[in-house]
Amino acid sequence: MNRSLIVKILGIILLIESFFMIPSLAISLYMQDGSSIGFIVTIILLIIVGALTRFIETKHRTLAPADGLVIVTYAWILVSIFGSLPLIIDMNMSFPDAFFEIVSGFTTTGASVINNIESFPKSVVLWRSITHWIGGMGILVFTVSLLPKLGVGGFQIFKRESPGPVKGKIEAKTSDTAKKLYIIYVVITILLFLCLKFFGMDVFDALVHTLGVVGTGGFSSKNTSIMGYSTPIIFTMSFFMIVCGNNFSIYYSLYRRRFNEIIKNEELRLYLFITIAAILLISIDLYLKGVASPFKSFRDATFQVTSIESTSGFVSTDYDLWPSFSKYILFVLMFIGSCAGSTAGGLKVIRIVVLFKSIKREIKRVIHPRAILPISLNGRILSEELVQGINGFFGIYMIVFVFSVGLITLSGEDLITSMSSVVTMLSNVGPGFASVGPTKNFYYFNDFFKIYFAFLMLLGRLEFFTVLAIFSRKKYFKEKVLK
Repeated sequence: MNRSLIVKILGIILLIESFFMIPSLAISLYMQDGSSIGFIVTIILLIIVGALTRFIETKHRTLAPADGLVIVTYAWILVSIFGSLPLIIDMNMSFPDAFFEIVSGFTTTGASVINNIESFPKSVVLWRSITHWIGGMGILVFTVSLLPKLGVGGFQIFKRESPGPVKGKIEAKTSDTAKKLYIIYVVITILLFLCLKFFGMDVFDALVHTLGVVGTGGFSSKNTSIMGYSTPIIFTMSFFMIVCGNNFSIYYSLYRRRFNEIIKNEELRLYLFITIAAILLISIDLYLKGVASPFKSFRDATFQVTSIESTSGFVSTDYDLWPSFSKYILFVLMFIGSCAGSTAGGLKVIRIVVLFKSIKREIKRVIHPRAILPISLNGRILSEELVQGINGFFGIYMIVFVFSVGLITLSGEDLITSMSSVVTMLSNVGPGFASVGPTKNFYYFNDFFKIYFAFLMLLGRLEFFTVLAIFSRKKYFKEKVLK
């Protein structure tokens, strides 16, 4: 393990975090909102720690798979700890509350323990949303684009950081891939900000909600999230949540006019089918049950489906009051999530595609036990190792889900609250149902469960294997994961 290089890269990540805190500090100083001390102290600490790591000498400038795994896991923990300091220093929040809030931000979960966000300084509100934006594409993907300047290859970090089972590279060099992804990310961010501003949002609210949508987070500057905003804003955000829930490499293919790749993409086709089907089913259910008019049913269904499926977690209405069938669809969407290679969470649509193909193959094997039946995706045959890895991912997800639901029920919570709170953590969605529904939050949980929820958010964002391998003492398990 290249410990010196690992520490050096972690130092770079902390320096990058200090850079992203500057806008919040600037707003705090300009508005004199009383929250500047926390940002100043944190930025100084980040710069000192980051600068000290620059003096560490590294004999080897190559990263092994284990090194990438360690960097990704500890980077997320470190940026979350340092990122929570402004809330602790200036807002007098306890460590469990502040850590939960910032982990929720960086993992783009959007769950909160703050009851009245409108009473918070704008600098702190902005910092929460910035964590969404840098956590969405991944601060580590940004770091990868800088590593060639140190003579370091970043593929092992990129592979561990990028969500989904298939790590497609846009360019031959990993650093070039990271740069292209961030260009797409920035372009989408600017477009959405301009659209929200055009439809009547003020500059600050447009910025906060843009960072939340593009990062598929869900933090809002309003206590009621998106409730009360105009229909054009509702549909604009819905469209961009669909965009940000899609694999970003699709947009590069679109730019390069590789339309064949887009048309043949099985994940994209299923993603759009699930989205349209869910919107129509919920719209019809809401209208037939007399919940709302046809148009309002369609509007609310469109927003909540795209919000939950993209794991953004914004709310335009209290969907906890919807009929059971509509809530069931949203619950299923919480599990599924969006596409691999997006900023969203969840199981990922691509895994659903492979899982169903795997089930179909096993059924055929009952009839033809000796048949060789490879599984293909987008015209390419998948390795058995990848298929087994996807099946294993489902297994681990369900084991953690079942165990965690049981643990939460010990706190006295009802089953619906327990199930939805766990799935919304693992899939990085944000709001759930019942006591953690769209008009409520996680404030009332005790400190132990807040820290445990933060752990679940990190597990979900880093897709289980990365974190579990770090904490596993068994060499066999580590070798299997790293392979």
